[in-house]
Amino acid sequence: MIARLSSWLMVTCLLMAGVAHAHQMKTAITRVLFNERTHNIEIMHRFYLHDAEHALEKTTGTQVFLLENTQAQHEFAHYVKQHFALGLGSPEPVALTDVGQEVEGKFIWVYQELSIPEAEQTLWFRFDAMQDYWPEQINQVNIERMGKVRSLQFDRHSKWLSLRMLAAEKQSTGR
Repeated sequence: MIARLSSWLMVTCLLMAGVAHAHQMKTAITRVLFNERTHNIEIMHRFYLHDAEHALEKTTGTQVFLLENTQAQHEFAHYVKQHFALGLGSPEPVALTDVGQEVEGKFIWVYQELSIPEAEQTLWFRFDAMQDYWPEQINQVNIERMGKVRSLQFDRHSKWLSLRMLAAEKQSTGR
């Protein structure tokens, strides 16, 4: 009986440890969408809520629940904006417009935008959010334009990465 109880307890502890570890994904995805209709580049950062709460807890020293705390949501959005940069033509950050943030399901989203530049340029990105807390954090930036997606991945060794901006599609007149 004791051996069976001991085995059950060990299995339960292992399962719980796996569940606790599974909560921290240590990944973030940013979608950079060229919206030709609005003439804006829309930037949408997505973080797991649980990871964001742990990062804020490390920053503030207190437990934070983002779902119920709009001030904490603003603080996390501010943190993300400090750790993401976009450069046009060179690795020098341009000013991005803050659009806001929201909690949706198990994610927190942070939104930014800027006008699409008139001339084709190389886009430069820096994205080191959460890597100061977890060196294994991977941040992926997906750049979408004209139905094509190109991706950049940032690990703790990445600084600025670049990508040539896709040319705008020419509209046919039908003649």
